[in-house]
Order: sequence, then structure tokens, then C-alpha cells
Amino acid sequence: MLGRIFRIARTPITLLILLGILCYGAYWGYTNVLAAVPPPAPTPCVDQSVQGGKLKASQVSVNIFNGGDRKGLAGDVARSMRAKGFKVGKTDNTAEKVQQTIIIGAAANNPEVLFVKSFFKGSTVRSDKRADHSVDILVGNKYGGFNSKAKTTYAVKATTVCLPPQQSASPSTELGG
Repeated sequence: MLGRIFRIARTPITLLILLGILCYGAYWGYTNVLAAVPPPAPTPCVDQSVQGGKLKASQVSVNIFNGGDRKGLAGDVARSMRAKGFKVGKTDNTAEKVQQTIIIGAAANNPEVLFVKSFFKGSTVRSDKRADHSVDILVGNKYGGFNSKAKTTYAVKATTVCLPPQQSASPSTELGG
């Protein structure tokens, strides 16, 4: 008698278990499809030669963020940095409210950080151990100004400096497009 009850209940129980597995799989798939895509890992720095013991502005990559209330300040700073030869990446606002200019790099004593710092009066330096050795510039309400008299080269003792990899020309540029 017990065997007969088990045989009759086996199919509905199996279907309920399979339905539970199907629902869990659907839930798991749905949550993973809607999850944010993780950002790609930053490209680590690459040792680049420093000719004549001088780091050039064209070798340094900077991102500029406005942390103050003045509109367009990051864009103005980006234009000044481009005019000096720096590679400007992102120019945007930041949620971090800052008063004076903050220079952020891999380490406070890295040559690329000290080089960028020489262009900003009254700036402070923070380190965040970033792998790519780019430099972020946060400008705020008490922006001290741009030092347009700063040199476009920076003396270093080493023959190589770890910097973001040089970007090659895009394929459309190489093909004349």
C-alpha cells in the first residue's frame, strides 16, 4: 500500500522539484542580467624611457574633475593642460566636494604627480596606489590658479618611468579615415 502511494505521488513531487529548480534558475539569470557590469581592470603602467633625464608633458595622462560650484572649471583646466602638451582623458564633475586643488596619483612622490603639481598653485597631493600611474586633478571653489610659467618637462634621475601605455593611432586614422 505504501509503495502504491509513493508511485502515485512520485510524479507530482518530481515536477514540483523541477519547477523549483527552474524558478531558481530564472531568478538567478534575471538578477545577473540586471547586475551592473564590473569595470575593466586598469591597464598597469609600462616603463617608458625618459630621454635626457626629462619627463615630457606628452608622456603624462591626466583626468580633471570639478569638485566645486563653478561651472566649466574642469573644462578650462583641461584646455590649459592640453595647451601644455598633457594627455587629457576624462573631464567631468566629481561627487567629492573640494575646496583647493588636489592632485591624486599612485604615490605622492612619483615624478608624474610632482610634475602635474608644479602647474597648480596651493595644491595638495594624495596617493591611492593606482596601477596605471595616471594623475587625477580635482579642482574646487578655492582654485589657486594655473601656473602657466611651469616647464613642460620635469627632471628625473631614473632612465625609465612607469606611466600609462602610449595609445597608438586608431585604425581609422591609420587608414586615412
